[in-house]
Amino acid sequence: MWALAGFLGLTLLVAAVAGLATVPNIKTWYAVLPHPPFTPPNGVFGPVWTVLYIGMAIAAWRIWRCGDVLGDHQRALNLWGWQLGVNAIWAPIFFALHRPALAIAVILALDVMVTLTIIAFRRIDRIAAILMVPYLAWGCFATYLTIGFWWLNR
Repeated sequence: MWALAGFLGLTLLVAAVAGLATVPNIKTWYAVLPHPPFTPPNGVFGPVWTVLYIGMAIAAWRIWRCGDVLGDHQRALNLWGWQLGVNAIWAPIFFALHRPALAIAVILALDVMVTLTIIAFRRIDRIAAILMVPYLAWGCFATYLTIGFWWLNR
């Protein structure tokens, strides 16, 4: 259970970093931007991301629990760690630096990395892979929003 707590702590740390970059800019910079169609209300993002981060943590923990830290499991967890790192930089780039074009490159890389992580997880634990699918779906939606913000505000 300590490992699960570690994975949860790590993902929630990334959430906190995103929040630090996001919150100060919601009522200022972000509020005045034209928004793409289907942009959810601001209150939706926090709960959705919280659930997704918990799912990511449980998925990684399930892979870690399977053992074999030197083979496919290690590669899968490395992918998971890399995608989490890329996830951590998107919000500061978009919200704090106000760089939607750069944020597009980051989120496209994130989508690819999450897809590769799901494929790697699927080879080891189907449930872990399934736990990552909502994250990929939301990430694709976030990609649409990021591109939309860039397009409307270039």
